[in-house]
Amino acid sequence: MSTDIKTAIVTGAGSGIGRASALALVEAGFHVFLAGRRLDALEETARRAKADMCTTMATDVADEASVLALFEAVKTRFGRLDLLFNNAGTGAPPLPMEELSLAHWKRVVDINLTGAFLCTQGAIRLMKAQDPRGGRIINNGSISAHSPRPRSVAYTATKHAITGLTKSTSLDGRAHDIVCGQIDIGNAATEMTAAMAKGVPQADGTLAPEPMMDVKAVADAVVFMASLPLEANVQFMTVMATKMPFIGRG
Repeated sequence: MSTDIKTAIVTGAGSGIGRASALALVEAGFHVFLAGRRLDALEETARRAKADMCTTMATDVADEASVLALFEAVKTRFGRLDLLFNNAGTGAPPLPMEELSLAHWKRVVDINLTGAFLCTQGAIRLMKAQDPRGGRIINNGSISAHSPRPRSVAYTATKHAITGLTKSTSLDGRAHDIVCGQIDIGNAATEMTAAMAKGVPQADGTLAPEPMMDVKAVADAVVFMASLPLEANVQFMTVMATKMPFIGRG
């Protein structure tokens, strides 16, 4: 395998935004490590890509040993990492805040926040040591990094925290040519968001369908961010369905 090939890790690559972004990165010339908990889903992503341009690896981002094994595999095969897309995420049941169990809260924090932190640590260690040094980290923030939906405290809190992780990574990585940006996504059409077309809880307590956008718009944005030279960075980007109820009062 040529060392000239750029390498990437995409977490949560077995479906939705992760799958679409991984496929787009492969088309852009990256060898992509497809990371996620379900190997069968990762293998389906791989079947849709150029077979020699991706590697599947079952990974639980909330487990430190699993994350260490992922980055060791990248290091062993390629000796470097050019891009990490911290995309893996989950939500909790839409319950009143006082009824949300601690177990549900911890699961969301472990995957959305701790998982992104552990992967960021792995990327920084590798990017600092490789020659030439440096690389790019992109965090999936979400519109919920700015404004919550009703009954989404765990997801919203972790996505706000991702913004802090993005800023700290951007600052601490600066001396090592490691750049970090965040993409905040609103209403991309995936398996996970299919129910939005039927009705989504609104701030006034009603249910209303919301406009969606093709997930390809997100994948194209990730490729754009990933393709910049390291002296340039998209610090924050919002990609959303144009008519979704985010801007305005309600």
